[in-house]
Amino acid sequence: QVQLVESGGGLVQPGGSLRLSCAASGFSFSSYGAYWYRQAPGKERELVASISVADVTNYSDFVKGRATISRDNIQRMVNLQMNSLKPEDTAVYYCKAARLWYEYWGQGTQVTVSS
Repeated sequence: QVQLVESGGGLVQPGGSLRLSCAASGFSFSSYGAYWYRQAPGKERELVASISVADVTNYSDFVKGRATISRDNIQRMVNLQMNSLKPEDTAVYYCKAARLWYEYWGQGTQVTVSS
């Protein structure tokens, strides 16, 4: 059974940090690109960061310099370290794995940045 399970979300104060993790199972994770998206209330889902099978990373402008995406193919995980969090980072964060026409999503983890 294909699964992506996110963890690590929660409530954090502005300026704080969080490390989100996504555990993959049921498919050949190392052959898939991995992505983190987020969706704030009333807004479209947007790409936060991506990491290819060759560990090439890309970041959306709104997190550049504040986020680091990484993958561990042995542990079958993709992580997102986020620093200097802002209230506008509040959203549900989703991980995705994709390869060719295959695409799998997790259920999401809530991140709330508030004092």
